[in-house]
This record gives sequence, C-alpha cells and structure tokens, in this order.
Amino acid sequence: MRQPYAGVEAYVTADGSLIRELMHPGVHGNRKQSLAEATVAAGASTRLHRHLLSEEIYHVTAGEGDMILGAESFPIRRGDTICIAPRTPHRVSASASGPLILLCCCSPAYAHTDTELL
Repeated sequence: MRQPYAGVEAYVTADGSLIRELMHPGVHGNRKQSLAEATVAAGASTRLHRHLLSEEIYHVTAGEGDMILGAESFPIRRGDTICIAPRTPHRVSASASGPLILLCCCSPAYAHTDTELL
C-alpha cells in the first residue's frame, strides 16, 4: 500500500505538534502500528505528555532541540533516534534556529485517547 505525501493533511495533536499521519490503521488498513511526521515550530515545545499503551520511536529528520524523557533531559538533532516506553513522560523543544521535524512510529497505533497531558 502506498500513501503519497502530498495527499496527507496536517493537524495539531493534543501535545501541540503539527502531525501528518503517513500510515495509520484507521485510514490505510495497516494493522499494528502508525507512522507520522511531527513538526515543532522554531522556539516551540510540545506539551509534556505520555502514552498509556503505545511504545513510540522518534527519529529526527531535520532541525535540533531538546528532549525530556522521564527524568532525563538531553539535546537532539538530525539523525538521532529515541525509544519512548509506554507511560514515560516526554516533551520535545525545537531550537530557535528552525523547526524540529521527526518521524514518530507508535505501536500500537497512535490514538488520541492514549495520550495523557501532564
């Protein structure tokens, strides 16, 4: 199955990032995971949140910033990959120099109801 990027409309999700669902069971028919592109505007941050069921993997494709992952805080930049265990509080912030863009893979697939703002 193929999903052309140009056909994917972006929306703002509960954590405040701009999301493009590149592949999601509710739309595309895949079964156990979702893949999205998230954009955090220059100088902005997502809201601190966690997912109750989903394990998430972030892969930074552009930009740089900082990440809070549980009790840790560390810089992130293009090429970095981070695994976020279920129930782990997390937040990303983009540097002032430009947007932070990441791929987000969730298993099970992303659901608004699985996101808890903290």
